[in-house]
Amino acid sequence: MSSATLQDHPSVDSFFNVAETETLALVEHLSFEFLEEFDVFAPAETGRTRDHEPPELMRGFLHCYYKDIYGIRPVERELRNTVVWLSCGFDRPPSRDAVDRFLTDLEHVVDEVFDRLVEQATAGGLLDVTYCIDSTDVRAMPADQDASKCYDPTDDEYYHGYGCTIVSTGQKIPIAAEFTESKQAPEETAMRVTRDALAIAKPIWMVGDSAYDTLDWHDHLLTAGVVPIAPYNARNTDDPKDIENRVEDRIEQHSEDIQLKQSTLDETYNRRTGVERTNESVKDCGLGRTHARGRVHARAQVFLALCLRLVVAITNYER
Repeated sequence: MSSATLQDHPSVDSFFNVAETETLALVEHLSFEFLEEFDVFAPAETGRTRDHEPPELMRGFLHCYYKDIYGIRPVERELRNTVVWLSCGFDRPPSRDAVDRFLTDLEHVVDEVFDRLVEQATAGGLLDVTYCIDSTDVRAMPADQDASKCYDPTDDEYYHGYGCTIVSTGQKIPIAAEFTESKQAPEETAMRVTRDALAIAKPIWMVGDSAYDTLDWHDHLLTAGVVPIAPYNARNTDDPKDIENRVEDRIEQHSEDIQLKQSTLDETYNRRTGVERTNESVKDCGLGRTHARGRVHARAQVFLALCLRLVVAITNYER
């Protein structure tokens, strides 16, 4: 097996082109046994046992998402492939009912599964000292009545779907996320996702675009000992300040001894492109367009895509 790493290749596909056994390469450095700890996967109180196997089916879904295979029937069909179901750890191919039930159960805890994978990435030393926050669009099927007409200010266009706010770090590693009604999420969402990210580990810098030019966000981070960097949005006031970044003004409210060089702020802000690359990578993993109707199913697909991106990052690091 080649020793080439994902960092040397622009996409997930390129990584698997150098692997002899695709599925094994994807999951060989990760344990999914923790899934059995969730009550939703436990046998029913009546004594009826589950006919699905959570760790094996999680590997199966990750394999299918990497192959751009979505939906119960296509996934079940792919898992009939002998090499695939053996690589995922099954004794025999799973039934369609097993695949369906697993996904239904997973929808209740998929965000917690993502959190557990973030813990594995953290333990592996994949996080760095700069976090970036951004929101992205999630396009839905036209028949999805739960989705809404959303505005994407980046492309200045409307789309039918949802949104997702993501905090990322390091080599395109998502560490906190929230599924939202649209790409333009409220400030409360940014605060929740920021708190979730800080609970994992405290960075030195937290970078966002002008959408995060809010006093609460800046003050929360500064109080936590993190330097927030977001361009000052003069449109937010009738009396604009002579600053480029909001932190230049707010830092004085928190410490008289700290001075920030503009060159340092500019250099750090340029790292924000990392979250844009993360968003694109996660879209390559299935976040860009949902293939199921309904908010619950769409949310599950989004978090499975985030899980796949984490798995790829961890696999790359371990190789």
